[in-house]
Amino acid sequence: MRKVQWGVLSTAQIGTNHVIPAMQKGELSHIAAIASRGLDKAQAAAAALGIERAYGSYEDLLADPAIEAVYNPLPNHLHVPWSLKALEAGKHVLCEKPVALTAAEAETLAAAATRTGKVVAEAFMVRHHPQWRIAKEIVDSGRIGAARAIQTVFAYHLTDPSNIRNQAGIGGGGLYDIGCYAIATARTIFGGEPERVAGLFDIDPMLGTDRMVSGLAAFGDGRTLGFVCGTQLVPCQRVEILGTKGRIEIAIPFNAPNDLPGRIAVDDGRDLTGGGREVITVPLADQYTLQGDAVSRAILREAPLAWGLDDAVANMRVIDAFFRAARSGGWERP
Repeated sequence: MRKVQWGVLSTAQIGTNHVIPAMQKGELSHIAAIASRGLDKAQAAAAALGIERAYGSYEDLLADPAIEAVYNPLPNHLHVPWSLKALEAGKHVLCEKPVALTAAEAETLAAAATRTGKVVAEAFMVRHHPQWRIAKEIVDSGRIGAARAIQTVFAYHLTDPSNIRNQAGIGGGGLYDIGCYAIATARTIFGGEPERVAGLFDIDPMLGTDRMVSGLAAFGDGRTLGFVCGTQLVPCQRVEILGTKGRIEIAIPFNAPNDLPGRIAVDDGRDLTGGGREVITVPLADQYTLQGDAVSRAILREAPLAWGLDDAVANMRVIDAFFRAARSGGWERP
């Protein structure tokens, strides 16, 4: 079975700790090279991960004719510039989320993907975990009645000013880093786009980043997403989908462990003590492995991407609207 030959731009921790080891377990993905701004760093990462080639610049990796596709886990402000360079070098791209800093940037990337004929995917790994497919199937089946409200919490505690997530000038902050998950998953569950959004932003006075965002997104027909994302809160993840006849609770919605089965609880609400609660066990899965193979499958033209750049652009429009709402103090339309 032929595997797509992948190169990785940078030795970022999301790649070396999670995505690369997971893709190496895939059926269709082979990590053939890694690049850093320093050759020593690239060689150290290659040795640790069993990657055969290391490059001391991103340009050298893109010039490797054997590399078919590039994984881009660079800081947010470099997502579009280096993804564009990869496309111009004839490579397919898997780019970390958010794919851009604005919808306009995302549209530029989408236009380049169309012009070059290459596959470009946004790395929302959670979409590939079976627990989200199961949750969507339950909603669509009508088991919980009409889905009306999604409540999402995603938080961690990080105050290190040297961490890219805490650097406002390069796309740091909670909404870009983790609030985007709440938006993307709600759009999937509701199967549509929000009509308007509003948000309260708590800005760190020293870092200048949004350390907490409380957001509302109205999807029409009485459907609402309410979420809190925070970068200086106690670590927490929770998603509840409430319908007219029941509710769904996803135990670890975003950083699902690859060594434990998932759990989805469905409760018909007959009482407040869980009398109508059923827990569904989700088989073991590595969402990063599944993501890598899904993109490789699209590159090999075995199956199309379930979520293309049109979806990435739509998600960025909602993020843009939340930032506008932070400035206006009112409702904004994506």
